[in-house]
Amino acid sequence: MNALELITEYWPRFLDGTLMTLKLTGMGVLIAAVVSPFFALLRTDAPIYVRIPLRIYISFMRGTPILAQLFLIYYGSGQFRPVLQEWGLWGFFRDPFNCALLAFALNSTAYQTEIIRGAIAGVPQREIEAAKAFGMSRFKTLQRVVFPHTYRIAWPALGNEVILLMKASALASVVTVFDIMGRTRQVFSKTFDFSAYLWAAIIYLCITALFVGVWRLAEKRLGRHLEMHSGKVDTPKITKTAAPMRGIR
Repeated sequence: MNALELITEYWPRFLDGTLMTLKLTGMGVLIAAVVSPFFALLRTDAPIYVRIPLRIYISFMRGTPILAQLFLIYYGSGQFRPVLQEWGLWGFFRDPFNCALLAFALNSTAYQTEIIRGAIAGVPQREIEAAKAFGMSRFKTLQRVVFPHTYRIAWPALGNEVILLMKASALASVVTVFDIMGRTRQVFSKTFDFSAYLWAAIIYLCITALFVGVWRLAEKRLGRHLEMHSGKVDTPKITKTAAPMRGIR
């Protein structure tokens, strides 16, 4: 069986795996995007007894392999089955998809939190002081000044984080989640045709290329939108401090 015949016969499985990968990545990124701005504010301006536990969590998630985190949640939860059953949570943790989603959401939250925290630090202080001088409340200052400028700075790094999480989602197959890699292994086990992995690589490449194009278009529109509402301002240079990137998993 050549490569063309393989994709012709097994394309429904590859399509099913692609949809699973997009679902897993999209939900993980969305959960992280909702939680990380709040965590970033706590990392920036919260009492030390709040910042220390949060910093430990972020350091752990960024300093350990995501595969180890996935195993801790999927296999580790089984060690606490009686407790989880008592709390009514075993139904959640017995599902491989839920465990993978939780692992990816926790991991991405840690990275997005640090990206946004660094971007907040890159917002010019004069803009915040001007907002205070106009009598804006703290919430209005965050809404109209801090976060618009923050996401303008952090946008490229956040896009990079989404791409890397999508690639890391291939690890979900080790806990029987049938994403792209999981379906590819099924196809390979039936055909012993190594071109199945070539098709998987092509699918990942196409998803990444499409996402990069959409993200860059959104970045341009975001920049024009902010300029219309806030006027032309000098965008601070993105440094390692302003937008920390994900390291090697």
